[in-house]
Amino acid sequence: MNWQHAIKDYQLFLKIERGLSKNTIESYTRDLQKLNLFLNKNEIKVSPTEIDSSIIKQFVYEIAKSVNPRSQARIISGLRSFFDFMVFEDYRKTNPTDLIETPKTGRKLPDTLSEEQIDELISAVDLSHSQGERNRTILETMYSCGLRVGELVTLKISDLFFEEGFIRVLGKGNKERYIPIHNTAKKYITIYINQIRNHIKPKKSFEDTLFLNRRGSGLSRQMVFMIIKDLAVKIDLKKKISPHTLRHSFATHLLKGGADLRAIQQMLGHESITTTEVYVHVDKSFLKDVLEKYHPRK
Repeated sequence: MNWQHAIKDYQLFLKIERGLSKNTIESYTRDLQKLNLFLNKNEIKVSPTEIDSSIIKQFVYEIAKSVNPRSQARIISGLRSFFDFMVFEDYRKTNPTDLIETPKTGRKLPDTLSEEQIDELISAVDLSHSQGERNRTILETMYSCGLRVGELVTLKISDLFFEEGFIRVLGKGNKERYIPIHNTAKKYITIYINQIRNHIKPKKSFEDTLFLNRRGSGLSRQMVFMIIKDLAVKIDLKKKISPHTLRHSFATHLLKGGADLRAIQQMLGHESITTTEVYVHVDKSFLKDVLEKYHPRK
């Protein structure tokens, strides 16, 4: 079995058996392509069924020169998943990454914006053109619902249940969840649909997509990144932000306001409460309020 064949089989496994998204599958594939590039560069002719831990260690040592520990850990995790698949399918007996140590990375706290910075960012949107109205709606929706950028660009009009006060989101692994939507976001979505989007002719297969570009196609993830990056420059924000920053801010502000961690977990679509607990470390001030409010010793 050659690498191309093995990677193709693995991609099918990730899609069909594990139900992972296209972006996640591409991320796993890039890890394998890095290993394959290393083998070709060093003229190491070995198949995925024959490669051993000594070669994997050489590869890890090589990537350690150019990527940080967190990226190293992610790549090793990706390789471990691939070789687990190879063992599971009986292509090989052992996983060569089992003895590879993952570098300690610690817990990275997510970047967030204050409520004032969120307001400033949204206020900086140029509303003199139709794309401005759309962009304001995008920011309000992401911050109101804590959406991932991939969830935002695939959001459909048929996913809006405004009478019930919810939107339906297709998250990681094609898992469906319902998120309450704030009245402000609901207002701007309604304005966008009735006054902006209805003047755009959607291309085939984008008739139900909520956010469209000027040509009638869906927005790319990169376009949303650029919208937020340009606004950050416009307000002279002294930190690097991304669409995920709005998601982090959504969770942090809810927690700070006294929201239950389990409720935030459900809205974010986290499988494990441990993932959501990172927000406790971002702002501990609310813990003091909880203690004073609920502890019997006043």
